[in-house]
Amino acid sequence: MSRASEASGTHLWLVLMKAHRALARHAEGSIEAAGIGLSDFATLELLLHKGPQPVNEIGRRINLTSGSITSAVDRLEQRGLVARGFDPDDRRARIVRLTAEGEALITEVFSGHKKAMDSAASGLSKADRATLIDLLKRLGISAEERFEARGHDHD
Repeated sequence: MSRASEASGTHLWLVLMKAHRALARHAEGSIEAAGIGLSDFATLELLLHKGPQPVNEIGRRINLTSGSITSAVDRLEQRGLVARGFDPDDRRARIVRLTAEGEALITEVFSGHKKAMDSAASGLSKADRATLIDLLKRLGISAEERFEARGHDHD
């Protein structure tokens, strides 16, 4: 295979998919070892790092449908990990926040997850990782712009 064909968009996509699958195995293993599912982890992690959020914003940010995020929040609330409250600025909106138990759990789980992901990425230097992150952000923005330019909505 020539160097030019190795740099095609198709080859890039295939390499990204394989790398994603390998990284996903590390991520899923570290999360599932803690006894929580991926959507519950994503919800708790978002609340840990971004603070209390409206239910619909959580769903949008972690790419879950309205029904799926409601189920995830219900599950987490039943376990005492999150609590729902009213938005002081809009009484119609519900805000989700971590409870003390939820914050303790996600802090511990995220620490293990971070170690697993750092290990998975250890084949690259910190400088290489920073370069790759920059390139992937640029790729994502460019791909999204082209997708939207073709008349597709991103949601």
